[in-house]
Amino acid sequence: MGVITNDLATQEDAERVRRSGLIDPARVMAVETGPSPHAAIGEDPSLNLRAVTELETRFASLDLILIESSGDNLASTFSSQLADYWLFVIDAAGGNDIPRKKGLGVLKSDLLVINKADLAPYVRVDLQHMIHEASRVRADRPVLVTNCHTGKGVDAVVDRIAAGTLFD
Repeated sequence: MGVITNDLATQEDAERVRRSGLIDPARVMAVETGPSPHAAIGEDPSLNLRAVTELETRFASLDLILIESSGDNLASTFSSQLADYWLFVIDAAGGNDIPRKKGLGVLKSDLLVINKADLAPYVRVDLQHMIHEASRVRADRPVLVTNCHTGKGVDAVVDRIAAGTLFD
């Protein structure tokens, strides 16, 4: 596996992943996108495509490359040139209304993950309602709930990847 992170003008996200101990730091690359990481995953993915090529050259046996782009832009999308499978993560603490806003990530991603489920009661979010709304606007597309801090629900995401169901 390899990881590519996208940041405006830093390598903060890549450094965090390198320090995590979860992956060989050499398999993590940072893309500094300039003003908009969302443009580098959607309109002009060339910076990320170069990073993918470099990782594939350095590690010929890669089965999976995760390309990260963070932020709160619900309208951002991944170029079909860049991603075979689009996993979109929203924050339960961001509010019940995120699914109802019908951002492209919520509507079009292959898998929607609602993370930080444990924080919902502290910010008056009805998690069950949020899950229901997400499922409703996504029709038949899957929705999973996680708490990445504790690991709860992460196995379901990993199982999906390991079983190869991402590309069905």
